[in-house]
Amino acid sequence: MTAERSQLYYTCVFLHVSFQAVQRSVAAKTGGDDTPCWLDAGLLQMLSGELQRCRQEAAPFAEVGDALDTAIYHCGLLMAQCPGAVSRRLCQHHLEAIMGPLRLAADRLSGNPERTVAGPASPGQRLRSWLGW
Repeated sequence: MTAERSQLYYTCVFLHVSFQAVQRSVAAKTGGDDTPCWLDAGLLQMLSGELQRCRQEAAPFAEVGDALDTAIYHCGLLMAQCPGAVSRRLCQHHLEAIMGPLRLAADRLSGNPERTVAGPASPGQRLRSWLGW
């Protein structure tokens, strides 16, 4: 693995673990799934900036571009509704939708063939997942 590819891999892992920590923090709050989710908007803004930078650095690696674009899209949706305008359940969904592509990007960068075969979900699959069908 080249140094550039390795650095990008570790950035994807860092972002995945960071969003996972945010998700655990949201899950640990008391209240129902329909209660507002009060994320730290500053932290979310910082992670979004790092995600954008990661995408720019991933330009030479076509196999990870779509995954990072999906993560950026869901991060933007989450940021547009935070803080407090999104339920905890929907917040959890967006965080999962950010972490999944980050995991896929890291797997593709590492060359792990077991995790990269399936490819990204189709738009219909993503919609059904989002709607909980």
